[in-house]
Amino acid sequence: MSDTNEQGDSPNEGAPELPTLDFSTFVLSIIGSAYVHLGDAPSPDGGLEQNLVLAHQDIDLLSLLQEKTKGNLTGDEERLLEQALYDLRMRYLEVSKRS
Repeated sequence: MSDTNEQGDSPNEGAPELPTLDFSTFVLSIIGSAYVHLGDAPSPDGGLEQNLVLAHQDIDLLSLLQEKTKGNLTGDEERLLEQALYDLRMRYLEVSKRS
């Protein structure tokens, strides 16, 4: 049985094109999640909701990735992680002081 219908259309036709899956895309998805949890970006439902526990967990996850991938990343990937962690930690401190 084929994944396409009789007219040759693919099952994903009309679906939005997804970005290439690589380490940087994975890290960027966690960064985006952290900004949503910090209340700096809208959640998928469109609202701005702050959840510092989940923001902290996102930051911890990025830190864990940095630790476990040390020596195995490209220069760009290392810089992405370092800069993201610095920015998110500073933002977390700002937001948590106001709460």
